[in-house]
Amino acid sequence: MSARIATVKRDTLETRIQVYVNLDGSGSAQLSTGLPFLDHMLDQIVRHGLIDLNVEAQGDLHIDAHHTVEDIGITLGQAINRALGDKRGIRRYGHAYVPLDEALSRVVLDCSGRPGLEYCVEFPRARIGDFDVDLFREFFQGFVNHALISLHIDNLRGRNAHHIAETVFKAFGRALRMAVEFDPRMTDIPSTKGCL
Repeated sequence: MSARIATVKRDTLETRIQVYVNLDGSGSAQLSTGLPFLDHMLDQIVRHGLIDLNVEAQGDLHIDAHHTVEDIGITLGQAINRALGDKRGIRRYGHAYVPLDEALSRVVLDCSGRPGLEYCVEFPRARIGDFDVDLFREFFQGFVNHALISLHIDNLRGRNAHHIAETVFKAFGRALRMAVEFDPRMTDIPSTKGCL
């Protein structure tokens, strides 16, 4: 079995980003995005997804965080898509419910080869610290467009914005872990089309 590892670099006039991912890791992270709350959320993906992830990002944060957050999503999506290869033997589908105190979120995803995002998350305030919560959608939209994954994210309840964000990212990590892990009974590509 070959290692499911990828490194992707993205250089634009707005950002310079490098992402390393190991889908069969142990939950190790080196995260430097310039956005502490985003680092905290990416760490949730790592710990709950049991992937290894390094993200080094420099962006035009003097303008705002939009380009940096979106481009990290894009680059992470590209890295995961590359690491998955032809997807032979994976479970393909993943889902998770994660609570945190009063908050509860559900994430369901399909490594389908088709990008799609259904994002139903409403935050009770516009910012967590100085992080604009609208950027979470931009992160996941960039991710699905380049990971070629169908992703449904639903916050079912919650009052605390920090709790809502954590449940979303923890559930995403757990659903991703389920979808990309190997199914011992699946020896081929999990699709009637023969490709994903």
